[in-house]
Amino acid sequence: MTDSADLPSPPRIGEAAPDFEAETTQGMLRLEDFRGSWLVLFSHPADFTPVCATELIAFAGVRGRLRELGCELLGLSVDSIFSHIAWVRSLETKFAVSVDFPLVADTTGTMARRYGMVMPAESPTEPARVVCVIDDRQIVRAYMAYPMTTGRNVHEIVRLVAALRATDAHGVATPAGWKPGEPVLVPPPRTQAMAAERAGLAGASCPDWYFCKKEMP
Repeated sequence: MTDSADLPSPPRIGEAAPDFEAETTQGMLRLEDFRGSWLVLFSHPADFTPVCATELIAFAGVRGRLRELGCELLGLSVDSIFSHIAWVRSLETKFAVSVDFPLVADTTGTMARRYGMVMPAESPTEPARVVCVIDDRQIVRAYMAYPMTTGRNVHEIVRLVAALRATDAHGVATPAGWKPGEPVLVPPPRTQAMAAERAGLAGASCPDWYFCKKEMP
C-alpha cells in the first residue's frame, strides 16, 4: 500500500512542471515535446469504466476548441498500452467517438505520483481525476482534483485555459464565470494616488476604487 508520506507534493502553481518521458498511444512522448504550446494533462482511474468513458468522450469533443487556444491534451492512467488501444477502439466502435489525443500508459505509477495524482485514501494505486494545466513555458498554471465518482466538466477546463491565455495576453484578471468576449477585470490600484484616480471614475464599469471592468482589447 502507498503511504501518503512517500508521495511527492502536487505541482504548485507557478512552478516548473515535472519532467517526464512516457509511452503513449501515439508513441514515446516527453514534456519537452509540448514546449511552445499549452497542455492539459489529465488522469483517469481506469480504462473500460463508465465515468472515465464519459470523460474521454467529452475531452474528445473539446479537442478542437483547445487546439484553437494553442493547447494540447494528454491523458494518463496506470493501464497498459494494450488496454488503452483496445479502449480507444471500443469507444470509436460503440460511441462513434475518435480519441485522437495520446494516452499515457503509466504502468508503474511513477508519472502519476510525480504529478500528485494518487490519493491513497481513495485508492493506493489508481490515480484520481486530476487536471494539470501547463503553459507554453512549461510552468504549472492550474491544478484541480476530483474524486473517482465524479466526472469533470470539460467546458470549465476550456474556459480556464482561455482565461489564463487572456491574462497573459492582456495583463488582466477574469471574473467568476467569465467567458471569452465578456468584460475583464483591471488589476486593482497599488498606491493611494492610483486609488484616488480610480475613485473619480465611478460608474457602471467602476463601482468602487478597487473594482473596474473593461472590454477586452
